[in-house]
Amino acid sequence: METYTDVLLVTANVGSLFDNVSINTISPNDILHKPRFIALHFQEIGGKDYMVNMGHAENFFWNIESSEEMRDFDRVCIYVDNHFKNLNITLLIGVCMFSHSFTLPTSLPLTVKDFKAVSGQNKYVGSLDGVTTMEKEKFPKNFWPDFKWSRKGFMRTRWIIHNQGLDLVNVHLFHDASNLIACNASPSIYSANRQKALRYVINRISESSYTPLPFFLFGDFNFRLDTLSLVQNLSTSAEVQTVKKDSSNEVEKIICEEKDNDHKILLHIETKMFAYLHQAVFREDNGRAILKYDKEIAAFQDVIAEEEILFPPSYPYSEDYTKPTQYMNTRCPSWCDRILMSHTAQDIIHRRDEGESSVVYNILGPNVCMGDHKVTFIYTYIHAYMHAYIQM
Repeated sequence: METYTDVLLVTANVGSLFDNVSINTISPNDILHKPRFIALHFQEIGGKDYMVNMGHAENFFWNIESSEEMRDFDRVCIYVDNHFKNLNITLLIGVCMFSHSFTLPTSLPLTVKDFKAVSGQNKYVGSLDGVTTMEKEKFPKNFWPDFKWSRKGFMRTRWIIHNQGLDLVNVHLFHDASNLIACNASPSIYSANRQKALRYVINRISESSYTPLPFFLFGDFNFRLDTLSLVQNLSTSAEVQTVKKDSSNEVEKIICEEKDNDHKILLHIETKMFAYLHQAVFREDNGRAILKYDKEIAAFQDVIAEEEILFPPSYPYSEDYTKPTQYMNTRCPSWCDRILMSHTAQDIIHRRDEGESSVVYNILGPNVCMGDHKVTFIYTYIHAYMHAYIQM
């Protein structure tokens, strides 16, 4: 016998929600579907000043749990890594909610073979040390000796849904610290760092010490466009001026001027500035014109799949609530927030006749200010054969 369960996977970098309380929070009402299983992954809980803002985290989750849209979900698992005095903090959050009509959800401890049925409210807040139903890790400092060590890392939870086992992994990778450095090579040094980190995560969740399961990776991957190739294309018919600091040979800014438009500045790049005159190209037709520069996932085609991207870059949106569809001139717009899956996970997604996908892969609040990141989600069905009970 084969059965299907509709699931909703959501990822959100919520740093801006804590740094600017006037920004809209995540609203389940934005999602028109009524799934029986919801998994929410958050990054940067508490924002930049997390030691001060962490106290707001409890209200943040209470607002989600107590919303009218969530009243049918009577089973909750929440993992909040907020023990900021712990040097291993990642500030990654995992939340899973279950419908009362769904009777088979179980959480699988990573270190034992026994299953644990989920019931009621299950909240784990703090350092999460000793919690056996999840695994988290901050990336090793020796990965990047030349860069500032940060809170980036991953968190994994393991589940059984209608006898189908799967891993849900919350990932937060490293950003581009400087637009100028990102322009130096193709691929950039930042891209190489992210590739190393993501390969590390995939290897960790695939190692033989645990039974490998289909997995979904969702979070802020900080994937960026191939900046050098993009800039070269955007400035084909422009005059490019490289400005260096007086005291050194270090590049301070790159300015591209339109030759046939009274030398109007077409593109202005500094360490934390990426101002392009024709910004609409990143939004028109969901950014199809620049999607070809989104290359970082290609290195993982051997183990990772992704549904077709049919939405504009998820970052960096304006934090001005009157400009919810505009990008800030701080970074090149990119698809940072993603939901990826193993090939085995792709196999358990229900497909309609003739291979048509039943997956909805999109962003929330396209016309609402939700911070510098748009929330990204997948709504789909996973299937399992009831006689094929998973053995661990």
